[in-house]
Amino acid sequence: MSERKVLNKYYPPDFDPSKIPKLKLPKDRQYVVRLMAPFNMRCKTCGEYIYKGKKFNARKETVQNELYMGLPIFRFYIKCTRCLAEITFKTDPENTDYAMEHGATRNFQAEKLLEEEEKKLQRDREEEELNNPMKVLENRTRDSKLEMEVLENLQELKELNQRQAQVDFEGMLCRHKHLEEQERRRQEEEDERETRDMLERALVKRLRDSDSDSDQEREDGREGNAQKCTSEKPTDILTTDRPTDAKASGPPPPGGVKRPRVETWERSVGGLGGGALGSLVVRKKPGISAPKPELAAPPPARPVQSEVSVPKATSSSVTAQASSSQPIAAQNGSSLSLLGAYSDSDDSE
Repeated sequence: MSERKVLNKYYPPDFDPSKIPKLKLPKDRQYVVRLMAPFNMRCKTCGEYIYKGKKFNARKETVQNELYMGLPIFRFYIKCTRCLAEITFKTDPENTDYAMEHGATRNFQAEKLLEEEEKKLQRDREEEELNNPMKVLENRTRDSKLEMEVLENLQELKELNQRQAQVDFEGMLCRHKHLEEQERRRQEEEDERETRDMLERALVKRLRDSDSDSDQEREDGREGNAQKCTSEKPTDILTTDRPTDAKASGPPPPGGVKRPRVETWERSVGGLGGGALGSLVVRKKPGISAPKPELAAPPPARPVQSEVSVPKATSSSVTAQASSSQPIAAQNGSSLSLLGAYSDSDDSE
């Protein structure tokens, strides 16, 4: 069995090609070929558009009695993709293109129409020159003028190119880059300067706020100290009346003379140590005698009589006996005992 893809065939020694019978095929025989649409077209039956490059299974045949310089012309049969109407076109070797025959219309192509128009004008001109010699002279004059204009335009373009050739494009690019770098640096410097100014303003504002707060605190402290100084005097401890001591102090004496409070004497005399300094306290009483303050719980002590001289209208002052107060101070150094010792008794009355 011979191989399927072999190219060389075996010919026996007694092979005679003249003995092979020839097939009598018609000259207009059609072949089925695979092709693509050579141009854009539109079906006349249904109006379907068939674009260039669409593939078809077409039938090909040779056109009878038509040749171009010995080259045969072929005709192709295709069917519309929508209505299956038959469309035919053939080759055009004269224009290296395809020509539509029937079944569809070729879509608008400006370039092809322009070329056809130019060819038509050229044929008309040649026919006029053949019949009219003056027309030939006019055409030549028009062509010479057109050629001169073209040369002038070409000369202008050459001069323009020479001007541009003298320009140093590399230098221009370098200068442009340098200017861009300078502009970028200037922008960065401005940004840094603005940032620095903003920071300085923020710092100054913060310092001003802190200074104003400290000044306000100092003023508040000064006002508080002044109020404290004005409200608390060293002598207020002797004259301050407390509501809790109203019962202990008793009613005020007749004549409007105030007596020192028990607690006040306790603070003033007791704070001195209640010893030798407390024994030195001597109080002089005016002519009006005040009742003795009732003590809550006097300490048990020996009866000691303090001799305090009360000045009269005609008598002189009598000195107090300091010796009588020393035993009391020795026994009890509290201010209450001293207050009981120095009673407001008048010996004369």
